[in-house]
Amino acid sequence: MISTTVITKTAALRIAQAARALADVNAGAFATQLGDHIGLPITEEKLAKVTVADIKLILSGEETVEPDVDGASIKLAVRHLWGAAGEDETLPPTAAYKEGDMPGSLRVAVASNSEENLDGHFGSCPRFLIYQVGRNEIRLIGVRPTDIADEAEDKNSARAQLIDDCQIVYVQSIGGPAAAKAVRANVHPVKAPEGGKASIALQRLQAVLDAPPPWLAKILGVEAKSLSKFADAEEE
Repeated sequence: MISTTVITKTAALRIAQAARALADVNAGAFATQLGDHIGLPITEEKLAKVTVADIKLILSGEETVEPDVDGASIKLAVRHLWGAAGEDETLPPTAAYKEGDMPGSLRVAVASNSEENLDGHFGSCPRFLIYQVGRNEIRLIGVRPTDIADEAEDKNSARAQLIDDCQIVYVQSIGGPAAAKAVRANVHPVKAPEGGKASIALQRLQAVLDAPPPWLAKILGVEAKSLSKFADAEEE
């Protein structure tokens, strides 16, 4: 790890936050590579000039990171290095909810880096937005920060446990091992690489609740519409 004599306390904090945003990054190797790239001493002024292209170049080192690092996480890491992550950001307001309010609804988590957006990697997003999705309503009922989960020895398992009351988690990206841990927690991962507003993805989900595809029918505990015709045929 880089000596504290060549890095300010604030810069060290920013680097630690950036490394956490990159999910599978080796924090020590990342700090060393960053120091080599921008030069010592590492200061807030130098970090403020780091770009997405710089991070991609730094992450090309084999000891620095595993292959599964998405663009959204890299952008969030850059914002942490700038000291801009969280600035001027207002978390979306949540609505009250009690069990039974929305009969037949699903609980859905959304990996989010910013506002009410689906733009997070499962292993690095700073929060999960929690929605109740029914045929006639989509209600944001909670915002769950992931920092406590990240203190666990197995943070992906802890993240899965954080949302284990949800049937589905929407993510911009997720690695294979993390997806397996989510499934073991009975949370079905759905990738949405294009990202965007969480509401758009949830409206698409809402639109198929009356005629769910097989994977969703299994979650809902109903017969898939696409299979019902075969059942009808057997009865004739």
